[in-house]
Amino acid sequence: MTISFIIIALTSFVVSGITLFSGFGLGTILMPVFAIFFPIETAIAATAAVHLANNIIKGVMVGKFADLKITIKFSLPAVIFAFLGAWILSTISITKVIFSYSIFDKTFNIILVKFIIGILMIFFSLFELSRTLSKKSFDAKYIPLGGALSGFFGGLSGHQGAFRSTFLLKAGLSKKAFIGTTVLAAIFVDLSRMLVYGVTFLPKLGESNIISHIIVASIAAFLGVFIGSKVIKKVTYRSIQLIVGVMLLLIAFALILGLI
Repeated sequence: MTISFIIIALTSFVVSGITLFSGFGLGTILMPVFAIFFPIETAIAATAAVHLANNIIKGVMVGKFADLKITIKFSLPAVIFAFLGAWILSTISITKVIFSYSIFDKTFNIILVKFIIGILMIFFSLFELSRTLSKKSFDAKYIPLGGALSGFFGGLSGHQGAFRSTFLLKAGLSKKAFIGTTVLAAIFVDLSRMLVYGVTFLPKLGESNIISHIIVASIAAFLGVFIGSKVIKKVTYRSIQLIVGVMLLLIAFALILGLI
């Protein structure tokens, strides 16, 4: 088993467990890890597949608590804009090098899709790390707008969780209903973006061993959810958030600068 299998599986296991309760989402952390070993657009598609499998498991566990009216109100625009975000990703991934520079006789290429995803990673990392921004919420009347933003960025870069939580916090849901609703909404976004990825990126996956990485990561995520639901009791993990946030920022700058 190669180092990529070990790192991806371990990341998927740990993150899927702790995100049942708090912190960064599975996609937010797993995508940059995939991107270390695979092209960024392939990493996003692979992460979406693992994210969908993980959410289906969560959906079986907590989907029954979802508020269907709120779920539909949020998910309908989310699905539409997830298509748009995924389509834009497929478009910008065609453009390769936009700038090159050299340091000590070594050439680094700045690629458009990596540059954009890197910028978004920085934004969402800072969003999650900021106590003020992460606790920001909007009136329930803006739920469709939240769905559109969550779906769009979910399709474009995989970052859907931040907007989903922000716009559902004031929907008047109980804790169980909130968790169930967010999980079902995430499933709808995952399904819609996977349709676009399936046409654009996934046919290329047969050329690599990423399918096996997706399977291993999905199994690890399942184990993480199962064990996490039994073992983890704490609701806040500020130290973990800070460590992960710094790591994500470093990876984001590496993507922007063409280092990975």
